[in-house]
Amino acid sequence: MELDLQLYSVRTDLAVEAKEMAQGPLETPIPGVNEEVEEADGIKVTRLGVANNAGSQAIGRAIGNYVTLEVPALRGGDTGLQQKVSVVFAREFEQFMNRIGINKNSSVLIVGLGNWNVTPDSLGPLVVENALITRQFYELVPDQVSPGYRNVSAIAPGVLGLTGIESSEVVQGIVDRTKPDVIIAIDALASRSLERINTTIQIADIGIHPGSGIGNKRRGLTKEILGVPCIAIGVPTVCYASTIVNNVLEMMKNHFGQMGDGGAHTKEIMGMLDDISEQERLQLVKEVLEPLGHDLIVTPKEIDEFIEEIANIVASGLNAALHDAVDPGNVGAYTH
Repeated sequence: MELDLQLYSVRTDLAVEAKEMAQGPLETPIPGVNEEVEEADGIKVTRLGVANNAGSQAIGRAIGNYVTLEVPALRGGDTGLQQKVSVVFAREFEQFMNRIGINKNSSVLIVGLGNWNVTPDSLGPLVVENALITRQFYELVPDQVSPGYRNVSAIAPGVLGLTGIESSEVVQGIVDRTKPDVIIAIDALASRSLERINTTIQIADIGIHPGSGIGNKRRGLTKEILGVPCIAIGVPTVCYASTIVNNVLEMMKNHFGQMGDGGAHTKEIMGMLDDISEQERLQLVKEVLEPLGHDLIVTPKEIDEFIEEIANIVASGLNAALHDAVDPGNVGAYTH
């Protein structure tokens, strides 16, 4: 019986990784997918546009715009670099809003998705905690609101296991009552690459499906469902154990291939693993791991410290992008 290898595909929430997998090692251009890449000060910015159904089907991502910031050095805990990333994120997010027609007077609802009791999944609630919220002033004392601020509200709705209510249903109720012009949803993601864990931020205008990173198919936060444009911000904080093992095998293969012996070491050590495709190898790894307790979801041991830092970067960037009165010089006064 022939196996359906789609069941064993590498799971990722990042559009850049989906594009890389679709392109393959030859990096063949994909019709309907436009890419623009900039790199400066150790910060790589990739702007992807999926323009049509052909591009969407090729990479498995909805038609829309995706911006990804990759900063490998973030793991070093350099506060100066963190501030630079926050500034670049604010600039990219502001341009992103302009591109999809969100103006400076649009009211915003920030939704921090995730479980605040589980560190890798607490990104959303932590960003909400550090966001500059102003809606109460617009409601109670609108004449006293200084120029340079916009109407911003926020909610961390928890997860289905805590509340018994889908996040999307909670947000739908709030949208019906408060009528924001745009929703910004923040959530933790899963990545196929160890290098991108804790070092990458993705912005997308297609909305988000809570829990999709760990295989849960939940009702999404999208314009089609909520009736309001929804911008998703995500940071990969977890990786599947099978993906890690598969990556290690690939790195071993590349390492042996660089030993200058015509690949003899690779054949000798890797055996059949050198000849089979990535999907077939991943299938094998999953079959080995499953009897040991299924496919584990793994996060780095430094996640406690990192999640606070990346939440602060995202919140600082959001505050600066949403409020003209907030700039790199005073952004620290609005977060903790």
